[in-house]
Amino acid sequence: MKIHVTGLRGIPQVMGGVESHCEELLPRIKRHNPDIDVSVLCRAPYVDERIRSYRGVAIVPLPSLRSKSLEAIVATFIAILYAWYKGANVLHIHAIGPALLAPFARILGLNVVVTHHGADYERAKWGAFAKLALRLGERAALIWAHQVIAVSPSLAANLKRIFPSQAHKVTYIPNGAPQLPSDGSDTKTTLERLGLQPENYILAVGRLVPEKGFDDLIAAFEASDQPDGRKLAIAGNADHETDYVRALRARASDRVIFLNFQPRPVLKCLYENCGLFVMPSYHEGLPIAALEAASCAAPMILSDIAANRDLGLNAERYFPVGDVERLSQMLEGTHQSEAAEAQMVKRRFDWDKSAASTAALYRSFAQMSAITLRKERVGTRLVD
Repeated sequence: MKIHVTGLRGIPQVMGGVESHCEELLPRIKRHNPDIDVSVLCRAPYVDERIRSYRGVAIVPLPSLRSKSLEAIVATFIAILYAWYKGANVLHIHAIGPALLAPFARILGLNVVVTHHGADYERAKWGAFAKLALRLGERAALIWAHQVIAVSPSLAANLKRIFPSQAHKVTYIPNGAPQLPSDGSDTKTTLERLGLQPENYILAVGRLVPEKGFDDLIAAFEASDQPDGRKLAIAGNADHETDYVRALRARASDRVIFLNFQPRPVLKCLYENCGLFVMPSYHEGLPIAALEAASCAAPMILSDIAANRDLGLNAERYFPVGDVERLSQMLEGTHQSEAAEAQMVKRRFDWDKSAASTAALYRSFAQMSAITLRKERVGTRLVD
C-alpha cells in the first residue's frame, strides 16, 4: 500500500508543528506496518536532497517556490501530480491551505485524507484574501476528502458543528507527547553555550509569528519582578523575514534571548531545565511544543484558548489569552512541575496510538477498494 504525504515543508528537523507531527507519526506507522510504504513529498528548499529516507519513510524532494503566499499551494499541486503519476493508494494532505486542492486530487482519482491542524484563517499573519482561501480550503477538505482527521477534540467538535452533513467524515486523532531524543551532551555545557543556567530561565518555543504571542510574553516578562539573572529564552525562527519578526528581534537584550531553531536533543535539555515553560498563543491546533514540555515534566503556564485547554492541565496553569498584566503576575509566581500531570498527558496523547489509528484509516481504503472490486465482478457476471 502506497501512502504519499504532502502539505508540509519536509522532514526531518524542519521547523513547524505540521513537520513535527509528521516526523513523529509517519515513522511509527511504517515501523508497525511494514507493508505500508510512506513517502513524504517535501519542498526541496527545506530539506537536504541527499537524504532520501528517514526511519523507513521515503523522502522525496520536489521543486518549490519560497513564497509566503504561493509556496504551499504550488508545492501541493506538484505533489498531487507526482502522487497520481506514481499510483498512490492514498494521498494524505496536511493543513487546510494545501487542502484547497483536494478537489483536484479527487478528480485525478486519488483517495484523499486531510489532517486539519487548526483554523489557520484565525492567524494574524494572513490578510483578507489569504483568510478567505484558507476557509475555502477547510470547506474543500470537508466536502471533497474521503476522511478528515482533527488533531484536537475541540477542533473535531467545531468541524462537526460547522459541517453537520459531513460530520461522518471527521475523526479525532490527536498529536502525541513525544519522547525527545538525547544526544549525550553535557547539560551544563549545552546551557552555557546558549547563555543559560539551569532553572534560571523562562522558556518559550515556536515560530516567530504573531499568533504565538511572543510580543505579549516579552512585555509581561519586562514588566514582572524577576530574580537577578533570570532570562527569557525564545527558541524558534521565522520562515520569512517580516516587520513583525524584525520588531520582535529588536527587543532582544541581555535578559531576552532569541535562540533560533534548535534540534530536538537541545529542546529536550531546554525543557528539562527551565524554571517555567510559557505558551501565550492566540491560535493553536493541538500544541506540540506544550506536549513536548509536558512530556519533559516542565512547569508550565498556557493561554486559555480551546486547543491549550484540550491538554487537560489543572486550571491554575492557564491565563486569559492576551492579558499581559495577568501573565506578568503569573511569571512572578512559583510553578512546580507535577509528575502526575506529565503522566496524564503521556497517557492521553500517545503517538503510537495515533499511528495505529491513522494506519487503520489508511487500510479502510484498501477494504473499500476490495468491496468495490467484488461488486464490479458480481455485476459483470450478472450481465454475462
